[in-house]
Amino acid sequence: MKITTILFSLCFTITAFAQDYKFGKISKEELQEKFNPLDSSASATYLYKNRRTFFQYQQGEGYSLITEIHERIKIYNQEGFDYATEQLSLYKSGSDREEVNNIKAYTYNLLKGKVEETKLTKDGIFKTEKSKYFDELKFTMPNIKEGSVVEFRYRISSPFYWNVDDFNFQYDIPVKKLDAKFEVPEYFVFKTNVKGFLPIMPKTETERDKITFTSKTRSGGNLNGATRTTFNSSDVEFVKSISSYHLKDIPALKEEPYVNSINNYRSSIKYELSYTKFPQSTVNYYSTTWEDVVKTIYKSSNFGGELNKTSYYKDELDAIIGSISGPMERIALIFDFVKSRVKWNGYYSKYTSEGVKKAFKDQVGNVAEINLMLTSMLKYAGLNAYPVLVSTRRNGVPLFPTREGYNYVVSYVKLSDGYILLDATNKYSVPNVLPFRTLNWQGRVISDKGGSTLVDLYPKEKSKNNISMIISLDEDGTIKGGCRNIKTSHNALRYRERYDNVNKEDFIEKLENKHGGLEISEFKVTNELNLSKPVVESFKFIKESQADIIGDKIYFSPMFFLKTAENPFKLENREFPVDFGYPSTSRYRITINLPEGYKVESIPESVAFSMPDNLGLFKFNVINKGVSIQLLVDETINQSIILPTYYATLKEYFKQIIEKENEQIVLTRI
Repeated sequence: MKITTILFSLCFTITAFAQDYKFGKISKEELQEKFNPLDSSASATYLYKNRRTFFQYQQGEGYSLITEIHERIKIYNQEGFDYATEQLSLYKSGSDREEVNNIKAYTYNLLKGKVEETKLTKDGIFKTEKSKYFDELKFTMPNIKEGSVVEFRYRISSPFYWNVDDFNFQYDIPVKKLDAKFEVPEYFVFKTNVKGFLPIMPKTETERDKITFTSKTRSGGNLNGATRTTFNSSDVEFVKSISSYHLKDIPALKEEPYVNSINNYRSSIKYELSYTKFPQSTVNYYSTTWEDVVKTIYKSSNFGGELNKTSYYKDELDAIIGSISGPMERIALIFDFVKSRVKWNGYYSKYTSEGVKKAFKDQVGNVAEINLMLTSMLKYAGLNAYPVLVSTRRNGVPLFPTREGYNYVVSYVKLSDGYILLDATNKYSVPNVLPFRTLNWQGRVISDKGGSTLVDLYPKEKSKNNISMIISLDEDGTIKGGCRNIKTSHNALRYRERYDNVNKEDFIEKLENKHGGLEISEFKVTNELNLSKPVVESFKFIKESQADIIGDKIYFSPMFFLKTAENPFKLENREFPVDFGYPSTSRYRITINLPEGYKVESIPESVAFSMPDNLGLFKFNVINKGVSIQLLVDETINQSIILPTYYATLKEYFKQIIEKENEQIVLTRI
């Protein structure tokens, strides 16, 4: 009897607090919740996410893709206020565009034990044109407080029925419950590409549906009678497939350092249109293999067709390279010509928008216009040049045959002893030093006939930081001196990008703050625009309280403000690779002049250690020269990508580096 009572009580409690996900049915328990019970660090939680995507037929216009969204979000603290804003990118092409309708949204707060609701008004919804191809619709929920629950729903209508947004199942905050559904008529065949680490298994079923066509006929209208209109309707039946997803308690996908794009590892499903087969029509294939994908892209007039156009640049290019026969010299001249002639407008694309001729004339173009133009010029100059399809770091890694997998193009030149990769969108780029955004696994080189091969986009040459410092240490712990930093390859490229078109005083202030309040003077940058040489940064500095004074002894780390402060790798385990972007080495040569009246009592032991398979190497060497100390430090990462199997080793490697760089030199008064 007692057990029965307990079970009844438990069932009653579960029923009483069962979640109601109908729109507007917000419970006091949701508003009273102070933190996510499964992730107390979360600033907000999706209490419920619901998405339904389906096809809708409208007579005279054809199919459109409809997506209905319903979300309920709990905000725990001010850090979670960002989740009270919904931001949608709406694609447009010509007269066709995606539209958002039926927005309904409320903010809920608990006020004196009662649920208070605040409605989002039309005045709080903003639509702006972001570019030629995208509009943005944005709304921020009103009356947001710590503890609020926000809820909204809306409907997106898209004429681009072949482009289905990814079904995402994991976000940067936890999800308590997620329902999603994709409904497809039998005329459309999609293939699915799954990524991420969550086990996702849809429930699949089929249903019969129909489209009703209406026609009208007119009769009469002669001298003896009125016009009569007759309406007729007929149904076309079809089968639709339905894939449903139901997940609970989804953990947050949290940002980590050295990830090419966290979206590459977000649990999701991509539906890509493979082919269509309408009644009384032939099958229309979109993409099934990489060969099909590449041929489709190459045959586009906005891609392959642009490579064969030469008349618009022929005369100018002949004047530049006419007397030059060496391939490297020709490559350099053509590369510099394109970089100086055509400015990048900021748009990514593997296809031209206005065309290479107009881009050349107007001296501005998108990625494809600039780099297809570059490839065409290189071919015209007798070089074995080809376009390379690239997926940028934010776009993800195209693991499966897909036209949407590539969003960028660079140029490839085959030489007798290797190859060169070029991207003329960045004025600081040099051969084989691509912009960081393009360093994403492999690109696909497209041959003249539309075939393709893969090429590694990660550089082989190490980028270098060579840092030299001469420091005078005062007996009160103040250091004064000069620093010189020489940067090559990608380190130089990224420095020039940061230094370009910024206020120099602001740049120096950020550098001072980076090094914990360093006072900098006589700041100078050399070879800022001379890309054939390393960029050199130099400055004088002074910084107080860089040593501990205890009695007649002085304690300090010989790397001072340059030492590694903390381990970037904090997780116990990591499921995805560590992506440094490019191999690099930092070499420190530091000379420390000791304060008068002091001598060295102890110095850290010199060491060298490495990671397995030549992934990384660290050397630390301290030399006591009596009145001065010389420190030599090498930190090298030999691989752009380090696989998860080495994560524990990498984490320990950085731990050892930090411990070593924080070891102290001890001086004692003579």
